[in-house]
Amino acid sequence: MKIVFFGTGEIGLPSLEALAASRDHELLGVFTQPDKPFGRSGKLKESGPKMFASSRGIAVHQPTSMRNTGSVELLRGYAPDVVVVVAYGQILPKEVLEIPSVACLNLHASILPLYRGASPIQGAVLAGDCQSGMTVMYMDEGLDTGDVLLVHKVELNPGETGGSLHDRLADIGPIALMKALKMLGEGKAPRSPQDENAASHKGKLQRADGAIDWRLGARMICRQIHAYEPWPGTFAVSGEGVVIKIFPPAEVLDDYRFEPGRIIEAGRDGIIVGCGQGALRFLELQPAGSRRMAVIDFLSGHKLQAGDFFAVDS
Repeated sequence: MKIVFFGTGEIGLPSLEALAASRDHELLGVFTQPDKPFGRSGKLKESGPKMFASSRGIAVHQPTSMRNTGSVELLRGYAPDVVVVVAYGQILPKEVLEIPSVACLNLHASILPLYRGASPIQGAVLAGDCQSGMTVMYMDEGLDTGDVLLVHKVELNPGETGGSLHDRLADIGPIALMKALKMLGEGKAPRSPQDENAASHKGKLQRADGAIDWRLGARMICRQIHAYEPWPGTFAVSGEGVVIKIFPPAEVLDDYRFEPGRIIEAGRDGIIVGCGQGALRFLELQPAGSRRMAVIDFLSGHKLQAGDFFAVDS
């Protein structure tokens, strides 16, 4: 089948690579978001799909909006059988969805209808789910609301982070996609409507979402630290006013009973902080303006000891 790929995020790169290598399908072109300023320098950064496609001589298009007539006509000119969308970054209008002759498919990193929206991977880790997966769905005008073609599920590992689950789901993307395309080609692809009563939504994360509220239970905070690694990260504020980023792994200590935010221990074996229920131990951190370091290295240069407090709501 003739295919056009839409994607910007790194999670779609393995699927794009699989399409480019496939002998059963013809990859006509790639649509991705315009290059964006990155870091303090503001240097423009290309998306992973753009860099891969350019290196293979595949046509790349970066329209600011797929609602423009020119963008729609550009896609229509390819006359694709299938449009494949993975973390593109724009909601495609009905006019675009109707262009492919067979289907417009989206790969979404959750078991739909759970965690529609921009942060499904973090949503699964934050909820403490046992499973996640990659859903292949027929696109409609809603946000991840289309009929499901198939779901490829994975079990979450102990200590799973948002970053590790992202990479695992990226790796199964090509498996799910190629199976879906084979089913479409054979005329055997099902359409299962989503259960709206079971639907949930996770919006785009902001840096402020990583603020730790020590009044929450230790298990919830632990899941937050793991879910938000590497983005947006989690942080607390010391009594000295130092913003401190906290890294996984974090350990839950259920038997501790101290005031939320109180530092119970601070030494070579980590920092233990009281929570609304239980306590939390962590071993690595990064004070603002510095590097990531072990707790013992941090303590050699900062006054932080048992009895001190982190701000309860950072």
